Amino acid sequence: MVDLHRQYEKIKPSIDAAMQEVVDSAAFIQGPQVASFATALAQFQGAKHVNTCANGTDALQIALMALGLKPGDEVITPSFTYIATTEVIALLGLTPVFVEVNPQTFCIDATAIEAAITPRTKAIVPVHLYGQAADMNAIMAIASKHNLFVVEDNAQAIGADYHLADGRKVKTGSIGHIGCSSFFPSKNLGCFGDGGALMTNDAQLAERIRMIANHGQKQKYVHETVGCNSRLDTLQAAVLEVKLRHLDTYIDSRREVAGAYDEAFAAIPGVRIPFRSLDSRHVFHQYTLILENADRASLQAHLQSAGIPSMIYYPIPAHKQKMFASFDLGNLSLPQTEWLCDRVISLPIHTEMDDEQLQHVIQSVLGFFDSYSG
Repeated sequence: MVDLHRQYEKIKPSIDAAMQEVVDSAAFIQGPQVASFATALAQFQGAKHVNTCANGTDALQIALMALGLKPGDEVITPSFTYIATTEVIALLGLTPVFVEVNPQTFCIDATAIEAAITPRTKAIVPVHLYGQAADMNAIMAIASKHNLFVVEDNAQAIGADYHLADGRKVKTGSIGHIGCSSFFPSKNLGCFGDGGALMTNDAQLAERIRMIANHGQKQKYVHETVGCNSRLDTLQAAVLEVKLRHLDTYIDSRREVAGAYDEAFAAIPGVRIPFRSLDSRHVFHQYTLILENADRASLQAHLQSAGIPSMIYYPIPAHKQKMFASFDLGNLSLPQTEWLCDRVISLPIHTEMDDEQLQHVIQSVLGFFDSYSG
């Protein structure tokens, strides 16, 4: 699905030099590259404060901890997402309230948010899924109306531009009260291991985030709150600072592949290509088709026989996962989410795809549908 080695080869001298500098200094924990990367990311994002952490799941957990939510408080979030988004809600003793997604964007449905708000609702966690921005104009308006926090799960959409209602263009992850990113290797901005970050424009929240990620301390050995130990390794920060300089180019490459896929697949009956919102720039962490009629398992088998990987993101929605059984969600009906889980399929898309690889995928998909009889 990605070719991380070829990506590395293109920037090998810069990456190797950055990593060697860390090795030579032996400042493996909280070396100067961590602060340098955080500053560079803040500038890229247009955010006042960026705090790095160990991974994207930690980022989400730390964000909810920083908001001071209490056990039993409700957090509205989509069920059509990777489990980390919702796992941390339950981990902190909060109550996940699962709502539908927009079937075009795959992101949380703003109208479903308003209908799910109760006196116990304290936060909304929209997910910018596959690289497409959620409807943040509507979400922020709802949050303001009901005095709710917004934590953006921006793990799959770093670098995406969003047009606010007032005409400003901003980056996803810098719109809500806190934005959370993951630097898992396969992400659009990925390191050579695990990594994450939180961004905010609120100085007080930034300070709480910093404390929580560092054992709840501002001053060494003086612990003001219960926290955790979540740090971005200096080696990973060095890698990320180099790759951040190439992120816009990586996004352009992904969008070129997506454009070629769109052109090839748009006319296939019963196949829905990804929607492009006018409010944002899709950065295509994944290229995901909806198969309205075709058998997905047959398409996957056909692609596999041609040496082409594919993935299902995600086959089981969060509200159907056993981990949430204690929340008595048995009667929860999210038909759009469940319909999508049965019909989505993601194709290879990455920065190093050459024309031969691209055409191989395209011709294999077209070949399947040319012969498919249902």
